[in-house]
Amino acid sequence: MTDIRVMGAEQNTLGEGPLWDVDEQRLYWIDTMNSQIFRATADGREVEHWTVPSPIGSLALRRKGGALLALETGLHLFDFKTGKAEPLGNPEDGKEHVRLNDGKVDAQGRFIVGSLDMAMYSPTPPAHARGNLYRVDHDLSLHVLDTGIGCSNGPCWSPDGRIFYFADTFAGAIYAYDWDTKTGTPSNRREFTKGPKLPGLPDGATVDSEGYYWNAFNGTGAGQGDVRRFAPDGTLDRRIELPSLKVTSLMFGGPDLDILYVTTMSMKGFPEDRDSDGSLFAVHGLGIRGLPEHRFGG
Repeated sequence: MTDIRVMGAEQNTLGEGPLWDVDEQRLYWIDTMNSQIFRATADGREVEHWTVPSPIGSLALRRKGGALLALETGLHLFDFKTGKAEPLGNPEDGKEHVRLNDGKVDAQGRFIVGSLDMAMYSPTPPAHARGNLYRVDHDLSLHVLDTGIGCSNGPCWSPDGRIFYFADTFAGAIYAYDWDTKTGTPSNRREFTKGPKLPGLPDGATVDSEGYYWNAFNGTGAGQGDVRRFAPDGTLDRRIELPSLKVTSLMFGGPDLDILYVTTMSMKGFPEDRDSDGSLFAVHGLGIRGLPEHRFGG
């Protein structure tokens, strides 16, 4: 039986990016708008937090220790012991209202991160979205993988690493690509989900050990915030409604990788949205395990 619990007392303005680290047995997540990183035990105890120099889109833990951060001001290396962030450069420098957003590490230790074109949500959006999808290699070199993205979210891979999933929340679409594991290059982009469209916008994502794809659908207006599981062929397999309308991201964690952690937001994206409190949820009893998160090799 599914058991949905609230984790701790933390209430985020824009909770995002839950990341379970199997080495430390700790859960990381972020509050994007408040420029904060959190870390806690599987049951939400021993909460620690750090404030970073600007709003944060995502983080990747490094094999060498510390983290690689995707901030509004660009990529940074971060030291948890000192709390210092070392800037590496901003690939979106010069693009007004464009910043880095969601990112994740592939099995080869490369960081894949996309950007968010906030101007697309304005009353007078540009004709074309200006966001990109990037790959950061071990030597910290940066490579453009795709262009024309409104809001990058949910990068993740099939268990064999040969299919790459990616959502453009602004477009309301989830895509699948063929992934070259040797070069870290995507190709053959196609729309992934099949069947009737349900309310809500695709946001953060993960893949479980059975190869099924999970996405946190952010409710908007009359839509319901929920978590959806899709079969590898893109058909809807399961839907779990949460006590919060504005779900944002998710990942399996805990000692047995069988707890689904789900972040939410308390800010409203649209005037008609209902309130959401920014809680972090832990969903137990799904009978499903996730996959270990990889660390960045640089």
